[in-house]
Amino acid sequence: MESIKASYLRTALGVAALAASACTAAPQREAAATPAPARAHEDGTADLVGRPAQPWHVDHWVNSAPLELAALRGRVVLVRFWTAPDCPFCGATAPALNDFHKRYSAQGLTVVGFYHHKDDAPLQPESVAGYVKTFGFEFPVAIDSNWSTLKAWWLDGHDRGFTSASFLIDRSGVIRHVHPGGQYVAGDPAYQAMQSKIEQLLAESAPTARR
Repeated sequence: MESIKASYLRTALGVAALAASACTAAPQREAAATPAPARAHEDGTADLVGRPAQPWHVDHWVNSAPLELAALRGRVVLVRFWTAPDCPFCGATAPALNDFHKRYSAQGLTVVGFYHHKDDAPLQPESVAGYVKTFGFEFPVAIDSNWSTLKAWWLDGHDRGFTSASFLIDRSGVIRHVHPGGQYVAGDPAYQAMQSKIEQLLAESAPTARR
């Protein structure tokens, strides 16, 4: 009986590891387990906070006409890089993104999702549109076809543990909070940190237009 239990445990752990490996950063995959929220100096985000966000270069927009970051000046912007269909962390975070969109969009938050392709099969924009429906995304989504924005914003020669990073940008276009990838789920510290920062930035005054 004990050997059967041990065999079952090894099999279960193997299945879990395979699921997680679909999302790691290198080679472009996510880590095998959800890490505890790291401090900025530990997760490599400290050098990004306080910088102006660069323009993004994406295509194949879903749920929206093409958007430019500059056109969203005056709004708080949450950008999440995600992939599918085999990333458990992206699926787990989808409800949080949907919740933030529904709860705060009328107050000035724009959630934007950037899909970066990892599957061995060729990229098909219609498949991405299907993933958008599966995750229930109603906010703007686009494809980062060559990972150009992901590389410029996040990877950029760094050895990152995750590719599914999130960037929270204030009304002036400055990065104010970075989640280094993986998942955030309602009730966990990473979710609470993101929600708290969203509410803080929404409470800040919009930038005064230059004359």
